Amino acid sequence: MPIEFHKMHGAGNDFVVLDLRNQPHASLTPGLITKLCDRHRGIGCDQLVVLNAARGSEADLAVAFFNPDGSEAGACGNASRCVALFESKRMGTDRVALQTMAGLLPASINEDGRVTVDMGAPRLDWTDVPLAHPCDTLALDLPHRPAACSMGNPHATLVFGPEGDMPDPAALGPVLEHHALFPERANIGFARMIAPDCMRLRVWERGAGLTLACGSGACAAVVNAARQGHAARACTVEVDGGVLDIDWRMPDRPGEEGHVFMTGPATFVFSGVFSDSLPEDHS
Repeated sequence: MPIEFHKMHGAGNDFVVLDLRNQPHASLTPGLITKLCDRHRGIGCDQLVVLNAARGSEADLAVAFFNPDGSEAGACGNASRCVALFESKRMGTDRVALQTMAGLLPASINEDGRVTVDMGAPRLDWTDVPLAHPCDTLALDLPHRPAACSMGNPHATLVFGPEGDMPDPAALGPVLEHHALFPERANIGFARMIAPDCMRLRVWERGAGLTLACGSGACAAVVNAARQGHAARACTVEVDGGVLDIDWRMPDRPGEEGHVFMTGPATFVFSGVFSDSLPEDHS
């Protein structure tokens, strides 16, 4: 059976979006996900995004994110903006609530066309990241002493000053992604502070490698850099594919962590159909 898809991107981080609410016959396997994400033998994307009916009344729809290796991601900030734009146009509204593995993510469409998503509060304890054993998440015992947090998925951020050498993310990223300290692997951010309210960021994403942008990685980078005293809580993040604005707001009550709000572009590229009988191997 043919399955409709939509190609979208957020600051160059590109997605294949499948709305399965009206396509109940569709059957996705890790092999088919890998095939669809393949840029040479499939449609091609950084992640596959699947939309389903929401469970309960708080959300407008349920969203699942899958990496090119077939594994599921708990959150994806750039994809969340794209889904919010997709659903807002379908519903004729400027506010959408997404149900994800990381929790409920409210989103709104701004007058300038950009999308803001409430990515929730960062989780900072070593058990939340998660790490393999008790650690100070402000300074992991790894090269360049990264800080770690969870934004619905595990992140570690290496923060550098305006000058000086920074390691190649394509070389060090996969080493740290698979380090034994991260039992669920991790997204590895490489941040260079241009000013306290501006950073340049590249992220090695687990299961995907280097991408043009990583929304949850940008949120984590600002949180981690602010915790280490390098960045303001509101920061412009320059990524390879564009610019994201991250605002780690102050908490409403003592003892809580404030929510992280991410604002950035979302773009529709094209729609098409594929057959769910596509071969799942690359032979």
